[in-house]
Amino acid sequence: MGIYRKKPVEIEAIKWTGSNLKEISKFCKGDAYIDELCDLGDQLIITTLEGQHMATEGDFIIKGVKGEFYPCKPDIFDQTYDSVN
Repeated sequence: MGIYRKKPVEIEAIKWTGSNLKEISKFCKGDAYIDELCDLGDQLIITTLEGQHMATEGDFIIKGVKGEFYPCKPDIFDQTYDSVN
């Protein structure tokens, strides 16, 4: 057992606003789409290395260090990342 620190890595991310599907789809190179048949209403689906994950409005879509994409809840995003701009 030990204590570890996350390596400082810059990532690219975009926030899902509920109305920026074209921008998200372009960012994810087509690996994002709306599931119109979901019981919860239209949901954004992101294809990740682990399969398909649902993103809700306000989630950030992150491009990982290997070029993969995945959703991240805003509170976790804010605790983990600082803006570089």
